[in-house]
Amino acid sequence: MTDDELTVGVLGGMGPEATIDFMAEVLQLTDADMDQGHIHLIVDQNPKVPNRQQAIRSGNDDVGPVLAAMAGRLERAGADFLVMPCNSAHVFEESIREATSLPFISIVDVCVCSLGQACPDGGRIGLMATDGLVETGLYQRALEKAGFDAVLPNVREQARLMTLIHRVKGGDKQPDVARGMQELARVLVERGADAVLAACTEIPLVLTAEQLAVPLVSSTEALARRTVALARRERPLPARRS
Repeated sequence: MTDDELTVGVLGGMGPEATIDFMAEVLQLTDADMDQGHIHLIVDQNPKVPNRQQAIRSGNDDVGPVLAAMAGRLERAGADFLVMPCNSAHVFEESIREATSLPFISIVDVCVCSLGQACPDGGRIGLMATDGLVETGLYQRALEKAGFDAVLPNVREQARLMTLIHRVKGGDKQPDVARGMQELARVLVERGADAVLAACTEIPLVLTAEQLAVPLVSSTEALARRTVALARRERPLPARRS
């Protein structure tokens, strides 16, 4: 790490293994030959954040205040900017932005940017995300604004996806879970998806780009890549909010 590098604050624990996977991606994407060459991460690994799906469905926001408290702790600990390797929690990102003056890097924005690189001519994007996130339309709006059309699983497929996500959260990454994720992704490709977006950070734990005939954008990798670029000042950091 050099003196001019920035310190990253990570709102983590949603889920714990996905956050560890994000940290591993940051490690792998950092060109360093000694400890001191790596990125300084301050991680609030908090698996006690309330269930995001329940909060979205009920409209009872018990998630936002917890995220706000995490953001405040990370700012006080010395972070220069914030990231959160959980897609569904971005439904409550305004609580984070209101709690701190630090720049918050949206995983949604980063993923849409990555899709623009993978599919520069636009096209159709297979969206693999949690129930709550799909219901809010957060990604669908962002994709449409960027010139993409979203291809969604049907009701039965979405239910199966949630079952697989919960199995991964429970530590189950058996071959049948990986095959199930691959089958769901391939269905979206068969319906015309030009790329697939893994918009849940549990999905890349079992689904890899080699399993698909079209580009797979991992939200974990996309956020990690942007995190490294920002921390090393290879990209300008968004202005702090006053």
